[in-house]
Amino acid sequence: MKTTIRILLGVAICLLTYLCVMSVVTPIRFEEKRNAREGAVIKNLVNIRTAEVEFKLQNGRFTADLDSLLLFLKTAKKKEVLKEGALTDAQLEAGMTEQKAVKIIQKGNQKEIEKNGLQGFRRDTIYTNLIQSLYKGEYDENSIEQIIYIPYTDKVRYEVEVDNNYTTSKGIKVPLFEARAHFNTYLGDLDEQERINLIDKEEKLEHYPGLKVGSIVEPNNNAGNWE
Repeated sequence: MKTTIRILLGVAICLLTYLCVMSVVTPIRFEEKRNAREGAVIKNLVNIRTAEVEFKLQNGRFTADLDSLLLFLKTAKKKEVLKEGALTDAQLEAGMTEQKAVKIIQKGNQKEIEKNGLQGFRRDTIYTNLIQSLYKGEYDENSIEQIIYIPYTDKVRYEVEVDNNYTTSKGIKVPLFEARAHFNTYLGDLDEQERINLIDKEEKLEHYPGLKVGSIVEPNNNAGNWE
């Protein structure tokens, strides 16, 4: 009987020790994995923001349709100005401006170009591949699709909302967009209780329980909630 009690006490001690250790280790492991995953989620949110800002620049509005956003990235062009040379202080003081210099160059009158010292001055408008221009070779037409999917999920898409008719208290129209990923998506396979605690904490603080960029509530310069 005594032997049985000793064995049971030993098992209980081991179990309590294990539970104590896990109560410390589990939150640490959860935070480590959360931090690692959020880096990938944030990267995509930043890339979506880049695409949305360019979409608005060219179309005057944001889009909530990620398929339309991808099509835009694959088919649109980026207007850029190729610059060679710069106006000197003396030229600027004499009243020369970029606009005037461009007009002189476009006319092609060599004597006038030389008279104004614009031999090495060029401003050419070019149209480049939008994906290459925005992402500097990191993506191509095939790989760009990955930016709309939340990492560590089975191709779950980011939620996107827009309000292209938002008007400030001063009567200024400001299109808004918001892209987000809930904790339950990219942390869904991690410790459930830790995830529940994290969501509860953020909701009590009246924060979005996840990562997001932009806002459809008020203008925030398209900032992310991690910035």
